[in-house]
Amino acid sequence: MSARILSGKEFAQQIKEDAAKRVEEIQSRYDVTPGLAVILVGDDPASQVYVRNKDKACAQVGLRSEVLNLPTATTRETLLQEIDRLNADESIHGILVQLPLPEHLRACEKEVIQRIDPAKDVDGFHPVNVGRLVTGEPGLVSCTPAGCLRMLELAGISIDGKRAVVVGRSNIVGKPMANLLLSRNATVTVCHSHTQDLASVTREADILVAAIGRPRFITADMVKPGATVIDVGINRIAPKKLVGDVDYDAVSEIAGAITPVPGGVGLLTVATLMENVVQAAEMQLAKRS
Repeated sequence: MSARILSGKEFAQQIKEDAAKRVEEIQSRYDVTPGLAVILVGDDPASQVYVRNKDKACAQVGLRSEVLNLPTATTRETLLQEIDRLNADESIHGILVQLPLPEHLRACEKEVIQRIDPAKDVDGFHPVNVGRLVTGEPGLVSCTPAGCLRMLELAGISIDGKRAVVVGRSNIVGKPMANLLLSRNATVTVCHSHTQDLASVTREADILVAAIGRPRFITADMVKPGATVIDVGINRIAPKKLVGDVDYDAVSEIAGAITPVPGGVGLLTVATLMENVVQAAEMQLAKRS
């Protein structure tokens, strides 16, 4: 029996529809349209595609979108000045710096992220928002794990009391995903490159999240029959061929539910970014009123 396919398109649409209703409520209550500013430094083709997708999603939800295209040679000082300007602009409720930055700015990525006002940090990367997640306080959560959690909730997949295993411990996906699952009363194990006998751990998972960036790494013998498998990986193995961290064809015969790649988690990430912009606007406007 094949697994239930958790279509990112279906759940992303639900998330965006919910966000659009909240935008209408904000406009009605405050006479304000929430605004997202995206800073794009340089002309990386993949980054340009991501930014266009975000701009398109803003239009679908009713958000105001502002894209700042800065030249590749932009200095650290200029980039930080632009962030300071947006921090001070009350018409902008969310700020996102598209990563990766050009080579000469890579060393200051952490400084750039920390320069964004935590209230406008819609990527959920600022240490203040990470701390709020860990301590259970309301804040903005990294979009990919937040989207995965929303998908589980919308799909009616129970988390409470379940065994969850997250393979990968990055600050962007693995760690926040583990904390989100923990906040919903899952018993969570985080695995990584030093985990011994990985397959014996992953086979215990009712919910298995793969976020390691290794193509088709999770094989059928590593999955508990009936488990929900969330594949966060996007790996290019040929010019026009993308695969996830999970061996989809084999695992889909074992799992109870699975996300495809492409067409899965990636679509949820952009939808959840829209939700984060709305949440940021709600919090800022409530504070000002």
